Amino acid sequence: MAMAAAATFCSIRHGYGVTKLNDYLLNRICIYSRYQSRAITHENVFRLDVRKLHSIKRRNLIPLKPRASRNEDQIEHENEVNNISKATLIWRAVKLPMYTVAFIPISVGSAAAYLQTGKYFAKRYFMLLISSVLVIAWLNLSNDVYDFDTGADKNKKESVVNLLGSRTGAHVIAWLLLGLGFTGLTLVSIEAKSIRSILLLACAVVCGYIYQCPPFRLSYMGLGEPLCFAAFGPLATTAFYLLQSGRSELPISGTIVSSSILVGLTTSLILLCSHFHQIEDDKAVGKISPLVRLGTEGGAKVVKVAVGLLYSLAFLLGLSQTLPFYSLVLCALTLPVGRLVSSFVEENHKDETKIFMAKYYCVRLHTVFGGALAAGMVAARMFARRQLPHTVLL
Repeated sequence: MAMAAAATFCSIRHGYGVTKLNDYLLNRICIYSRYQSRAITHENVFRLDVRKLHSIKRRNLIPLKPRASRNEDQIEHENEVNNISKATLIWRAVKLPMYTVAFIPISVGSAAAYLQTGKYFAKRYFMLLISSVLVIAWLNLSNDVYDFDTGADKNKKESVVNLLGSRTGAHVIAWLLLGLGFTGLTLVSIEAKSIRSILLLACAVVCGYIYQCPPFRLSYMGLGEPLCFAAFGPLATTAFYLLQSGRSELPISGTIVSSSILVGLTTSLILLCSHFHQIEDDKAVGKISPLVRLGTEGGAKVVKVAVGLLYSLAFLLGLSQTLPFYSLVLCALTLPVGRLVSSFVEENHKDETKIFMAKYYCVRLHTVFGGALAAGMVAARMFARRQLPHTVLL
């Protein structure tokens, strides 16, 4: 009886196409299992329930399904990009989180000046912040314009030029923003009677120009990160320190120099991670970014080393008392964010969809690390009367 039931269960039913082929293969599996292993008893055959049959069917029919080709994977990725909402594209084009690269240098420079003099000028701070935001907006807009000219942003849906549909309009707006922003910086420099600061800021703007604008376009030669480091680190951060000092001849101390180096490192890390999802487009137009040279795996290693270098420098500068002890402690508390950046890039550097978020993780690191650095200097000045234990280097 059991053998008859098993034979009936495994019989080929009439059908066409894939259904008939699947049922036929299932029948062959049952027959093969019955004759291959003589240890199978009538009871074991009878106990084959529907769930086990479906499991066997799925396991043995998987090879029949053709694997998706590379072209199909690319089409699927393109469909995901095309399905992004207009609101999301506008948010990406505005790049609001990126404007922390204006906020952090001003905050760190002002905190270093407060540590040195005990003075803080709120009006100057906000005037510098607004002016710097306008300059950063010029940098972002003009970058989209010139990348549009070379074709680097051909597939970049969130490009401002692609969203506006007007290259000329975006170009005019960009240079108006630069004019307004630099005018504001100049007015603050005149009020502070600091010629050195306006010269430093002018050099920072020049770095931004030769980074992306013709005929230089040094970013296409892989020099974007060094220029970014110089502009936002030693040049801009030191200039903001001088503008918040209240005196035209405030000495440039080791604290502001070391702080500006740390700010430059975190800012350059943002730019580096923004290249991960654009490697193919950069190659197509001859843009030799660091990740075009290194590849995503090599770039992930560089990110890991850069994060380690950032915290190692902060630790050494704190131990040598070049940075206040409070800054060392607060920066150490941001270490989980640094680890998050390293691990995220290491795990997702091959995934073009996920790795897009790497630069925003770097923005988070830039913000919390720079904020901790500035807060530590403010705290050191506020509690200067209290005797802090000196760290002994063994």
